[in-house]
Amino acid sequence: MDTGRVPELPRRLVDPRPVVLAGFLAWLVATVLVWVNPAWSDARPVCVMGLVVGALGVAIWLGQLRSARRGDKGAQVGLDAD
Repeated sequence: MDTGRVPELPRRLVDPRPVVLAGFLAWLVATVLVWVNPAWSDARPVCVMGLVVGALGVAIWLGQLRSARRGDKGAQVGLDAD
């Protein structure tokens, strides 16, 4: 049985910023498109809620990042605090 240490993933694979930015931009483009095209007006609430949920996720992530930087006991482990 191998009890060796598991290697850490490269920084570029654990950085959430590119994924968050791409997702937010996709929802933003979708929201603009459904607002411009009246035929897609039924999708407006879905797109707006996509933006709201994305903003909430970013707020939680920033709060956890701030906690990790302060060294709080309940902070998420593994966040890059630099």
